Formats: sequence, structure tokens, C-alpha cells
Amino acid sequence: MTKAHLATEPVAPYGGRLVDLMVSAEEADNVRAYASTLPSVQLSPRAMCDLELLAVGAFSPLDRFMGKADHQRVLDEMRLASGQLFPIPVTLPVDPTPDVRVGADVALRSPKNELLAVMNVEEMYDWTRDEAAQKAFGTTDPKHPIVAEMHRWGKVNLSGRLRVLQLPVHHDFTEIRLTPTQVRKTLSAFGHKNVVAFQTRNPMHRVHEELTKRAAAEVNGTLLIHPVVGMTKPGDVDHYTRVRTYQALAERHYDKGRILLSLLPLAMRMGGPREAVWHAIIRRNYGANHFIVGRDHAGPGNDSKGKPFYGPYDAQEVVAKYEAELGVKMVPFKELVYLPDEGHYEEVSKITPKTRTASISGTQVREEFLATGRTLPEWFTRPEVAEILAETYPPRHRQGICIWFTGLSGAGKSTTADILTTLIMERGRQVTVLDGDVVRTHLSKGLGFNKEDRDTNIRRIGFVAAEIVRHGGIVICAAVSPYRATRNDVRNMVGSDQFAEVFMDTPIEVCEQRDAKGMYAKARRGEIKGFTGIDDPYEPPDHPEITLNTVTHSAQENAQRIAAYLTERGFLRVGGAASAMR
Repeated sequence: MTKAHLATEPVAPYGGRLVDLMVSAEEADNVRAYASTLPSVQLSPRAMCDLELLAVGAFSPLDRFMGKADHQRVLDEMRLASGQLFPIPVTLPVDPTPDVRVGADVALRSPKNELLAVMNVEEMYDWTRDEAAQKAFGTTDPKHPIVAEMHRWGKVNLSGRLRVLQLPVHHDFTEIRLTPTQVRKTLSAFGHKNVVAFQTRNPMHRVHEELTKRAAAEVNGTLLIHPVVGMTKPGDVDHYTRVRTYQALAERHYDKGRILLSLLPLAMRMGGPREAVWHAIIRRNYGANHFIVGRDHAGPGNDSKGKPFYGPYDAQEVVAKYEAELGVKMVPFKELVYLPDEGHYEEVSKITPKTRTASISGTQVREEFLATGRTLPEWFTRPEVAEILAETYPPRHRQGICIWFTGLSGAGKSTTADILTTLIMERGRQVTVLDGDVVRTHLSKGLGFNKEDRDTNIRRIGFVAAEIVRHGGIVICAAVSPYRATRNDVRNMVGSDQFAEVFMDTPIEVCEQRDAKGMYAKARRGEIKGFTGIDDPYEPPDHPEITLNTVTHSAQENAQRIAAYLTERGFLRVGGAASAMR
């Protein structure tokens, strides 16, 4: 998309002038030829999303990846250096190289080496991971998905003027991938003064339908259903499935004169209250002046101690605090329940304790309906949505899961994994085993044993495991994987619902006694440096799904325990394939 496609003047009475970083069609060829001579920076999927939304003005007034002054004030005060409200850091972290230097241009390319933009590097500054995590997200806990991801971000941030030649290419749902200018123009044509935006990263059920219809009616406005289709919480329903459900609802169950469905290629940070304010700013740029804020909006779930990262209503309170400055009124996601005796939804605050209600939690949707092949009831979700979800989600015994063994060398990971593999195959499922030693021979040949190389090795295993799980396979990974943050990063790649961390809790003295290769003895003598448990730390899991004692229980007993866990979760059928034939 070139500048010819993007108007810079606002066409609806919300927000100000939009930032536009696209070069003209006439300029594009010259810049492209020039860029072929430049050093390149390959963008991550997150940076790709950020660049796209910077280019089209969705992050207005921000017109670049943040410089040092903007970054620091955003962390400290939720404001740009200019004083304008902006709560989330939008940066381009890279590892420094001699080719990228201040005062020079650099080409920004996609992972497929497509040229997207040219940046004039005006700043290259250090940043501190723990400071950014604590100030922006309120935690350094690696159970937070963005904190875990930060461990693989570059050590310096780049900032400078951007000339964008093309947006990242999307081949899906192209007719509803609308820029802020296009959305504003469409909303203006509806002729309503008010626009209510609805943020979602999940399928929409009847309760969401009811809530959004009520919100639009209350302000006599247009409803902008604006789902995120960039990066969401690991393990979320894929956007292809979700968008199909949104389209079915918009086409059949909403007033076409009061609804616009448009997709948002945002990389979420799961940043709770701060992110809710950011979402409101983005929706203001798209033309909304009302914004529905949900319970635990943009929440990442629970921390390493099992407690929610953010309070359930923190996001609503913070957005409401800045309503006037945002120019966006906060609409709370009111808690609704279904009244089966009356056949409709009602606010919890308007019913008595004796009123009979019905509800289904998200966990029940996954565990009791989708995982077992049961049809979701029509009072809970529209039949069209239920059918799409059923098509996408096979029964649990045909879904994928990653069993991740972690523990010291000699703890019994490989032995237990071998037995577990046999038990799973006996029950009619196929298994892929990614053993740490074997992976280092093939997938990670050439990597050393410093922290960076160890992390790279574990993330490579995690990437392969995530792909296997995504395609419905069971994968067993057996690697020391000593660092907690890296294991949590892998958990996020796979998705928490389909990841089981198995901690082989074996004392180091026992591991040394089992060490036939004499590796511990060599490490004790100083012949091997950086050996886990001797002169390099092992960080045990905080809350593994399974902890195994290999001193008091045999490998066979431990493997049986994991198989029982998989059966209880539904990934293995009771009695295996044979019982299903009887």
C-alpha cells in the first residue's frame, strides 16, 4: 500500500491528524534502489506489527520507534517526551553490529527478507530489561509472556525517521483489513455521532453479542468490532477461526447499519491497565469515542505464585481516570448471566440471589465441550459459532501436547522419557522425542554451553515442539534447560494449555553417582567450565505441572504417573484404541 491509498486528513470528528509514514509511489522506486545498498535489520513478528501500525497512524501521535527520551518518560509517567499520554513502550530492540550506526540509514526487512522501510538511525541507546518490565508491566516475573520474551530482545533500541515503502503483506481477510483512515471514512458514512469500539482476542459468544449491542444502543452509535489479529496471548484461538466467527455474527445477528468489523494487526503486550489505555488511544485513532473495557482487560493470567498479575477492575479504573484526555469514554464490560427461566441475559446487579442462572466458563468451553466433542448450547453461543469452533478443535485425544522434562544432568529425564514414549504409543498415539543430546548433534550443532547458546538451543527445541503441538502431535522434550525464564518462553511458544513441565527433582549427589561419563567429576576438577549444578546455576520450576522424585520412585512408576496425568487431561483415551473398539 502506497501513500496514494492513505489520506492524511481526518474524515471523522474523532482524534486528530493521523501520522502517515508511507512514501509516495513516485519515491518508492528510488528508495528501493537505494535500500539495496544498505545494511539490513530483520524485524521480529512483534516489530512487524508495530511498524505497520506506526506507518498508518494507529499509534498517532507516535511517528517512529521510540527514542530514549520518549521511552524513559513512557516508562516513568505513561507519557511521551512531549507530554502526550502514551502508556506502552514501542521500541525496536536489536543486537549492536558495526554495520548499524547513528547517522546512517538502515533497511528494515521482514523475516522473509522483504524490504519494508528505511530508517535513518538518529539514536541507538541501551535499555534495561528489568526496569522496562517492572515499570511498564509491573513485574519481572518470567511467567508474564512479554517479560519472558524480553530475554531474547536485542541489547539496544534503534530510533529515527522512517520511510515506509510497503506494509507487511497479508493474504487473509483483505476486505476487512482497514487502516485508520479507511475506518474513519466508513464510520462517518454511517452518520452516527458516537462510535463504540470492542476489543477482542477471543471468539464472541452470546454474552459478548448482548453486551456490544447494549453498549451501542445506550450511546445511540455505531459499533466497531475491532479484534486483534497480530500477536495475542500464547495459546489463544487462532485468528483465522476467530475472524470466521466474527463474520458469521456480523452478517446474521447485528444491524448492518450500526456495525463495522475491521481487523487490527496489533502485537499485544498483555499489559493490563496500561495496555487498556493504549487500546483506547488506538481506537480513538480509528474513530471511536467510546471503548468497552473488559474485566482483567489484556491480562496475562497468573504469576509464578498463582496470583493474577493485575486486579480484575484495574484497567477500567485507569481508562476512566484518563477519559477526558483520551477523548474516549470508558464503557465497562458489565457482568451478564443467562436466565434460563426467562430466556435472556441480565446484569448480575439486577437479579436477586435466588434467581436461577446459567453460565459456562472459558475453561469449561475448552475442557467439557470442545475437548470432548460436545456441542455448545445455543443459549451460550450461536450455532454458526459453535460449528466453526467444533471444526477447528478436534477432541482432546487428537490434540497436541508438549511434555517438557527439566532437571540436572543425570536426573533421569531421558530414561523416563523413553518409557513414557512406549506407554503413549501403546495407547494409540504417535510421539516425537526431542532429546537434548540428540538435538545438539543435529538441530543445534555448533552451539556452545554459555548462557546465550544454551538459551538458543532450548528455544530451537521449543520452536519445533510448538509446531508439532500445533499440528496435533505429542512431543516429549528432555533437556536440562536450566533457566526458568527460557522455559517460560517456550511455554508461551507452545501455549500453557498444551504444555506440561515435568521437574525431575533429583539431588545433585544422586546425579553424580549416576554419572557414567564422569562429567561431574571433570567439572569438580575444573576441566569443564559452566557445568550446570557445579559452576552454573540450575533454576528449578516454581509451579511445574508434575514433580517427580527419582530416588523413591522408579522410572517406570514416574512414567506411569505422567501417562495418568495425560489420561486425566484427555490427551490419552482410557484403555487406548483397543477399548474404543469394544
